[in-house]
Amino acid sequence: MRSPGRTAALLGLLFGLAGTGTSAATVVLPELASELGVGPSTAAWTISVYAVMLAVATPLHGRLADAYGLRGPLVVGLSAMVGGSVVAALAPTFPVLLAGRVVQGFGGASVPVLATALISTLWSGPQRSSALGRLAGIAAAFSALGPLLGGALEEIGGWRLAIAVPALGVVSLPWLARRAPAGGTGERIDRVGALFVAATAAGLVLLLQSPSSGPVTAMIGAVMLAVGVPAVAIWVRRRPTGFLPRVVVTNPVVLRSAFATAAIPAAWFALLIGVPLTAAEWGWSPFEIGLLLLPAVAVGIVAPWLSRTALGRLGPRRTIVTGVGIAVVAMLTGAAGAALDSPVLLAFAVLALNTAFGIGQPAMISAVDGAVDAAERGIALGIASLVFLVGASIGAALVGGLAEVTGIAVALCVLVALPVMGLTVLLLGPRQRTPVRV
Repeated sequence: MRSPGRTAALLGLLFGLAGTGTSAATVVLPELASELGVGPSTAAWTISVYAVMLAVATPLHGRLADAYGLRGPLVVGLSAMVGGSVVAALAPTFPVLLAGRVVQGFGGASVPVLATALISTLWSGPQRSSALGRLAGIAAAFSALGPLLGGALEEIGGWRLAIAVPALGVVSLPWLARRAPAGGTGERIDRVGALFVAATAAGLVLLLQSPSSGPVTAMIGAVMLAVGVPAVAIWVRRRPTGFLPRVVVTNPVVLRSAFATAAIPAAWFALLIGVPLTAAEWGWSPFEIGLLLLPAVAVGIVAPWLSRTALGRLGPRRTIVTGVGIAVVAMLTGAAGAALDSPVLLAFAVLALNTAFGIGQPAMISAVDGAVDAAERGIALGIASLVFLVGASIGAALVGGLAEVTGIAVALCVLVALPVMGLTVLLLGPRQRTPVRV
């Protein structure tokens, strides 16, 4: 394929559809909670379990791609995303809804890591930077459209239509089945390592969600986290080529880049929950909330140019610093908007975060891709995306857990600690010496 434009656009749309699993769902949480008979904090689990599955399943898809090629994991992942969306949309009870969201999140996790891996496989140099920027920009724009789309669908046919939006990914399955390369190393997947990682990430989210869920949730999360962290460390030492290869998880560029950039989806998911909850308190409808977030879509139009320019002039490391710095400003602006009941400040906060996402994720991918061998690219991107998306689950869990206790404004202020820590880790670490392919 000579030009990455169409491929990057389609993959960006798929990425955006996976993102609408959150953005379209957030604006209909009050209606969902009312119909299924649960409280607002319980309804927030609709977002949290999806974010958790996005995080924990991402490295698994990366491993599957290394072992079997990109085609099979992409087709299976998209099929799961579509099927889970249908189950969640038709759910008669809240537990069935959560089960569908788990499947949907598992499938949706295949898109970020495998889409970026596909682009990295097919192109290099300026073409790859342009394609990654286009992918991130379209994904961010489509995700930003999610609230408006979800609100419009809610007015047409209720919250179930909004939950079903990611099922539209079914139309891309024939194309991916033809274009994505097959064939891999054929190695077996380390299932024990995958289980340890999943349990640890889930324990962290349960613990963060516990302020609104109660002491039982806190205790379960704390136990899972206390057991999971040493179990993962021991398993990595015992199986250095297992689910989390030691050569990747000890790579400082991979870890610092992913940890710093994870603050961006944390802030993004936090605002996707916080803004609709705040606007709902003003009496706004889901469609009106979607209109509030609409200006952020414009960022997606210029995101490829922003990403390409930033990577070309600043390099991955300084581009990440720029993106995370924008996230800090966005979170503080969002907190001010919630405290002052200012729609303008909330809209600006989301627009700024879209900008951070549009340059931050391509920079992380470029940094990771330049720090590992080609044979480790899939799992390295998977691990980086794991850290990146754990940030999303942390953002969703913290806002869902703290909103009813402290209020949205305070919860967003607490989350500012994440980008500050990310910047500290990145700036205090050594500069990357490995040539970066952008």
